[in-house]
Amino acid sequence: MKVKEMRLPFSRRGSYLVISPIHKRGHDSNALYIRMIRGGDEKTGAVFKINLLDESDKHQNYEVEMTPHLMRISAKAGILEVCFSSERTIRMRGYGVRLELTAFTGSYDYALACPDGTLEINNFAEKRRFRLIPIEGKIEVDAPFEEEKSKFIRILCSPDHLNKAYEVALTDYKINYEKDLSIETSFQSSVKSAAEDFEIWKKNTLKVPEHYESAREAAAYITWSSIVNAEGLLTRPAMYMSKNWMTNIWSWDHCFNAMALIKNQPQLAWDQYCLFFDLQDESGALPDFSNDQYSFWNCCKPPIHGWTLKWMMDRSDWISEDRLAEVYQPLAKWTDWWFRYRDHDQDGIPQYNHGNDSGWDNSTVFCEGKPIETPDLSAFLIIQMDVLESIANKLGKNEDAFRWKKKANEMFTKMMEHFWTDGGFRACLSNSHKQVMSESLILFIPFILGNRLTDEHKTILLDSLITKHQFETEHGFATECINSPFYRPDGYWRGPIWAPSTMLLTEGLKAIGEYELSRKTAIKFCEMAAQSGMAENFNALTGTGLRDPAFTWTSSVFLILANELVDGTRWKLI
Repeated sequence: MKVKEMRLPFSRRGSYLVISPIHKRGHDSNALYIRMIRGGDEKTGAVFKINLLDESDKHQNYEVEMTPHLMRISAKAGILEVCFSSERTIRMRGYGVRLELTAFTGSYDYALACPDGTLEINNFAEKRRFRLIPIEGKIEVDAPFEEEKSKFIRILCSPDHLNKAYEVALTDYKINYEKDLSIETSFQSSVKSAAEDFEIWKKNTLKVPEHYESAREAAAYITWSSIVNAEGLLTRPAMYMSKNWMTNIWSWDHCFNAMALIKNQPQLAWDQYCLFFDLQDESGALPDFSNDQYSFWNCCKPPIHGWTLKWMMDRSDWISEDRLAEVYQPLAKWTDWWFRYRDHDQDGIPQYNHGNDSGWDNSTVFCEGKPIETPDLSAFLIIQMDVLESIANKLGKNEDAFRWKKKANEMFTKMMEHFWTDGGFRACLSNSHKQVMSESLILFIPFILGNRLTDEHKTILLDSLITKHQFETEHGFATECINSPFYRPDGYWRGPIWAPSTMLLTEGLKAIGEYELSRKTAIKFCEMAAQSGMAENFNALTGTGLRDPAFTWTSSVFLILANELVDGTRWKLI
C-alpha cells in the first residue's frame, strides 16, 4: 500500500517505539517516521525520517506491506525489511537500496561516534538517547557540530560491497547503553519471536463469529501493539488508546480495555482497571489522562468504574475478596469526591464542570453554560454506590454497606425528582436548574439503572429514543439526534457513533429487558467496525471511520460485543 494510506502503526507489545506516517503539516505523508511515544500526544514524537536511496543517492518513492511482526518497505531499486527484536530495539535489513535516517534535531541534540563502532544520538526533546548498531555493512554519519548542537544529523546505512545486504539495529535508552541481547539473534529469529508473541496474544483474544475473523485479527493487533511497559508514572503494563495519534490513557477508556481482557487475561485486565487508582489524588480525584511522564488534572472523566467492576465481577471469579479489598477504598474515595467537590449548589446532585469531565466533550448538553447536572452522572454514581455496598458486605463492612445502600437509594429519589420529565430525562444548569435544550444520546445512558426504573419510565424512554427522536441509523445510535440543528457528521460527540456510548447503551438496553434491540445494536456496531476498521468514532449515516484509525477501546468493544454474539446468552437467546 502507499504509505499515506497506512492506517495502523507498526510497533509491538511493550514498546514506546513506533513506525508510521505523520499526517501533520511539516511532515511528508508519503514517508515513514520512527517515533517515540513517551510523553503523550502533544507532539508527533518524530525521531527519524526513513528515506531509501538508490546507487546514485537518489531518493526513492516506496510502498509498505505490514504484518504484526514484519514491515516490508519496497522501492523500485530494492527492499528494506523492519522488525522489532525487543521492546526497545528495531532491526532494519536492506537489499538494493541504502537507508538514510534523517534525525529531527533541536537544541543541544548531537550524534557521537562511539569506540565500539556504534553511533549515539542524544535527543533532548524526547529525553532519550538512541544507539545505532551496525550488524552487517557500514554506517556513515554527517552531523556537523555548531556551538551547542549538531546542525543536522544524517545517517547512511549501506552494504560493504555492491549488491550485498546490510543490517542495523536501533535501540533507545535513558542514560547508559546496555547491549540488548536480542541483537545477538538473527533477523529471522527476531521476526519469529515477535510473531510468536502476537500469536499468544491472539489466542487469548476473545472469540468472535467466523465472518468477523479478519476484524478480530486487526483488533488483536491494535490491542497487542498498544501495550507499553510499566515505566515512569505508569506503575503497570498499560494499554494506550493508540500508538497512532492518541498516545495517552484516559480515565474511562481504560475501563473498556479492562473489560475485554478480564476473561482470558485477568491480571492484565486488573492492571488496566487499577492503573488510575495508582495515580489517584489524596482528595479522591482521578486524572483526566496520563502517560509515562505526566498526568493531566484540569478535567476528569465520568465515574464508570463501579459499573465496570460489576460487569467484570459478573463474568469472572478471578476478582477475589483480596482484590476487592485492594480497590474498595480507592473506589469509595473516588465516589465521595464527586459529592464533596462537584456539588456546588449542595443539592445532592453532582455536576460536570466541563464537557471533558463527562467524556462527551462537546455534547449539546453543555451548550448553554456550565456547570451542568446530567442524569448519566447520577446513574453512574448510584451504580457505583450499589457496587460499594456489595463489596462492603463481602468484606464484612456492615456499617459501610448500610451507608452506601442508603445513599444510593436517596440519590435515586433525588435524581428522578431532579431530571425526570413527561418525555424522559433532562439536563439542567447547576444552581438555577434551568433545563438545557439538548438532543444528545447522553440523556439515555440512565438505561443502565435497569429495574430501578419503572415500566412506565422504560416505555417513555424507549419511545423517546426510537420514535420521537431519530438517533438510530443502519450503523447504530448517533450521539446527537440526526435531525438536530447541532448534528454534525464529523462533530465528535455531536453525531458520530462511538464505542463507549454503544457499549453503555447495549448494556443499558439489556438491563431493562430490551434484549433484541441490544443485540441488534451490537450487530450494527460489529458490522461497521469490521467494514471501516477500529476508528476513534464513525460517521453515523455512512459508517465511515473518523479520526484516529487505530483505537483500542473501539477494538475492545468490538471484541466484547462480537464475543457475546457467539452464543447469544447475554441476550437470553438460549
